[in-house]
Amino acid sequence: MSASKPTRVFHRQLHHDLPVAVSGQGISITDSAGKLYLDASGGAAVSCLGHAHPDVIAAMHAQIDKLAYAHTSFFTTEVAEELANLLIESAPDGMSHAYFVSGGSEAVEAALKMARQYFVEIGQPQRRHFIARRQSYHGNTLGALAVGGNAWRREQFKPLLINVAHTAPCYEYRDRRDDESAEQYGQRLVAELSSVIEQLGGENVIAFVAETVGGATAGVLPPVPGYFRGVRELCDQHGILLILDEVMCGMGRTGTLHACEQDGVVPDLITIAKGLGGGYQPIGAVLAQARLVDTFRQGSGLFQHGHTYLGHAVACAAALAVQQVIQRDGLLAQVKARGAVLHSLLQEAFANHPHVGDIRGRGLFWGMEFVADRDSKQWFDPALKLHARIKKAAMAEGLMVYPMGGTVDGRCGDHVLLAPPFVASEAELAQIVERLHRSIDAAIQSAH
Repeated sequence: MSASKPTRVFHRQLHHDLPVAVSGQGISITDSAGKLYLDASGGAAVSCLGHAHPDVIAAMHAQIDKLAYAHTSFFTTEVAEELANLLIESAPDGMSHAYFVSGGSEAVEAALKMARQYFVEIGQPQRRHFIARRQSYHGNTLGALAVGGNAWRREQFKPLLINVAHTAPCYEYRDRRDDESAEQYGQRLVAELSSVIEQLGGENVIAFVAETVGGATAGVLPPVPGYFRGVRELCDQHGILLILDEVMCGMGRTGTLHACEQDGVVPDLITIAKGLGGGYQPIGAVLAQARLVDTFRQGSGLFQHGHTYLGHAVACAAALAVQQVIQRDGLLAQVKARGAVLHSLLQEAFANHPHVGDIRGRGLFWGMEFVADRDSKQWFDPALKLHARIKKAAMAEGLMVYPMGGTVDGRCGDHVLLAPPFVASEAELAQIVERLHRSIDAAIQSAH
């Protein structure tokens, strides 16, 4: 907003004026000055179908004409039932129900409560501990923030957070030793988790919570082969639930509907959101294993949790349309194909760049980590705020990417995350990489 017309919106950043978005079409957003921005990050890995998809808009209009809202303590709706059926048909083995919420943080919060109540229902109320990973991000509600492992996000709210044990992330670029294979590195991480479980007492642990592919705070961290299979076996050994957070990496973003499909594991609870509704309405969900749901049904018959906008009819209609388009148009296969193209373009542009230390990802979910020196992997001085410089330079180029600082430990390191819409063409991907290259070079030059 201009200085002559001050904003009354309490924006998340108060020192920067924001352009005003007025329209979106395909993979671009246009501001009030007529400038067009390529949305190379889908906002925050949300806009999987891009903007103004006619089928989704039509489905939302049709639902509004019938029914916009009915509280879930009184009614279910046809569209919520249809969406749940579609999601469960394609869910990991054993999943039987979907619990709808309004976003990713709410989904994680619900999953934590669901896991705790499950153990109360089966007569194990002593289970009170969650284990998660450092440098993870699970959302900004207090429960989600507590399991999250990003030091910067947690710091000022620490007195309000439940105590959660955190183990090492699966961060191959920095943490795998030269004398171990990727598989050996993964087993070392599993051994560390086993040690933490032993310290807490396996009978006292509720769940291990992890992003299948690390997202916003770590710059896309794919797990090494065998890591999650080892985690699953360890959880089963102690009767601990496995909660996989696929809010950012799920719903097709990595080339399969659920990212965990590529790792050969089935969680007890899985959280989804961003790509579920593609940004057309706020929606998220928890997909739950049948044995958990049956325990609730045979016990109290009540999940002691809820929000006003659970299962909102218009949100469900938008999500249903998004998922139907993905199925109808074969977009999962397109994500794999376009992902290979994007990876190739990134390698061509940045593989030998003196300040790009790592290029990593799956499907249309890619991260690049920046270093002051490639050989030592030394990060840039955090005071330079390289990530913020990259964002500013990219916006000047008409490019939306998702840069972040604190990649390494919540304070040091910088990365940029790319998550373009599934419908992006090869030509648009090439344009994204060209603009990104100019943006990164301009940002680094300004930092010197």
